[in-house]
Amino acid sequence: MKRISIIAVLIVLAQIFIRTVPASASDVADARITMEQAKITLDTFLNDGNNTFLQDSIKNAKGILIFPQVLKGGFFWGAGGGTGVLSVRDERTGEWSQPAFYTIGSVSFGFQIGAQAAEVVVLAMSQKAIDTLFSSSVKLGGSVSVAVGPYGSGINKDVVADFISFSRSKGLYAGLDIVGSVLAVRDDLNKAYYGREVRPVEIIIKKEVSSTDSAPLLESLKRRNG
Repeated sequence: MKRISIIAVLIVLAQIFIRTVPASASDVADARITMEQAKITLDTFLNDGNNTFLQDSIKNAKGILIFPQVLKGGFFWGAGGGTGVLSVRDERTGEWSQPAFYTIGSVSFGFQIGAQAAEVVVLAMSQKAIDTLFSSSVKLGGSVSVAVGPYGSGINKDVVADFISFSRSKGLYAGLDIVGSVLAVRDDLNKAYYGREVRPVEIIIKKEVSSTDSAPLLESLKRRNG
């Protein structure tokens, strides 16, 4: 509990600092690279013949988080590993929103001996899951449930949870345990990517900003609409 409280304080302080500093060229580059890598990661998962459960479930998902590289250990604001994007499906039109940037921290690599990094895709299956993502941070497995999605051809397994995660390490299914991990908004990359300070609600719900750079990722999602 103390650890989570300290983390929450650090997130608030970081957000205050971010709002007073102009977006750097490196932040803009990091945001664009993350977006490109997220598209590659998504396509890899969607084109995997053994990932049929994810491919079927995404049609009913309310949102999707894509992390191209999750490093072993805890982290929040470090460049590179742990940063990804969230897109949410519009219930009326079925269209996917412009992406918002997030980090994921304190992931357990479990039985994956020697694994140091993984690609992670997390489906938000309930409105409760989406609502929690609009706060500055959310602990998975706390007020929201999370489950590991099954992997393999011919899988027919019912999994019910607010979030369902899928992961690959060294090109193989990893099954990482993300219970207890914390998702936090990357205000610095959102600001860098969209050219001004902007929160996930303004990106996803109010649709106040957009970028043509996200078009390839959104097109990949659109092709999976059920």
